[in-house]
Amino acid sequence: MKYWPAWPHKGFASLDEARRWVRCFIEWYSHQHRHSGIRFVTPAQRHKGEDKTLLAKRHQVYQAARECHPERWSGKTRDWSWVDQVHLNPDRHALITETDVLLAA
Repeated sequence: MKYWPAWPHKGFASLDEARRWVRCFIEWYSHQHRHSGIRFVTPAQRHKGEDKTLLAKRHQVYQAARECHPERWSGKTRDWSWVDQVHLNPDRHALITETDVLLAA
């Protein structure tokens, strides 16, 4: 499980308490936690297809900010492009291959 600010430090007093905690964790993880691997949208936003619109809006905001204050930007803005494929636990070979492809581009 991923770290959560409300991670229990002393364990759980009962199985029911553990189950309640996991339900809260899943709610937070799915609806509040923004994931870097999917460009800082929540899994729920991704699942509902809201991510493309959110990412397009973020791109517009960054472009407008860059146009208003070009002195604040030394390079490109953050990449808000949509992530096509997401892997929970990509194997090492797939990561190396993907990196090689990106570096070759």
